[in-house]
Amino acid sequence: MQLYQYETGYRYNSDTLLLYDFIATCNPKGTLLDVGCGCGILGLLLKRDFPATSLTLLDIQEANIVLSERNARLNSLHVECLMHTDFREASFSDKFDWIVSNPPFYHQGVVKSQDESLFLSRHGSALPFGDLAHKVTKSLSNRGYFCFCYDAKQLDMLMQELQKAKLNVEEIGFVHPSYDKESSLVLIRARKNSKTLCKVRPPIMIYENDRFSPRVAHIFDKSQTKSLAWQN
Repeated sequence: MQLYQYETGYRYNSDTLLLYDFIATCNPKGTLLDVGCGCGILGLLLKRDFPATSLTLLDIQEANIVLSERNARLNSLHVECLMHTDFREASFSDKFDWIVSNPPFYHQGVVKSQDESLFLSRHGSALPFGDLAHKVTKSLSNRGYFCFCYDAKQLDMLMQELQKAKLNVEEIGFVHPSYDKESSLVLIRARKNSKTLCKVRPPIMIYENDRFSPRVAHIFDKSQTKSLAWQN
């Protein structure tokens, strides 16, 4: 998949590709909303692999919606709706079966970028997780799914906010830079109105012997993404 990206500002990274693979193993179907879609990569990869899904892309930055629309056309993928709005203020005609997101999660101790695009894409204060989870619950259909990735060090906060929003964690996975490093990323699938016990996936190691691990190399190969410089 070819994807235009801006040469400055936020650019997708391995977090999104790992989240894509995590969601893909769950075989999403029905209506799917990508919150904070950026260039559209997460939602478009899922649409490519699961063409029966009805995809909506949403971002607070108009420039990202322009980019997402162009990338959808470039890859001949149909997007049901593109929305330029703050998710917290968004109004939807129907509820979604799936909501997916790689939300901003830099914590309070991280210096906020002076670049507005980077700030909105990276810093948790741009979309506090409690606000995100609350709106997700309102926007999901009964027993709908919420899949996302986040900073693993903030897991306690995530669990508290998901519980408040009545979203039950059904599956969780941890990503580590290598075997001797603590987890840097957590992948979570939560569900509305569920009482299922949580399944913990085997951990993912990014590197093994100074090379991408076979698992991560497979995910990158499956995604087949190539970045192109966007020319206004």
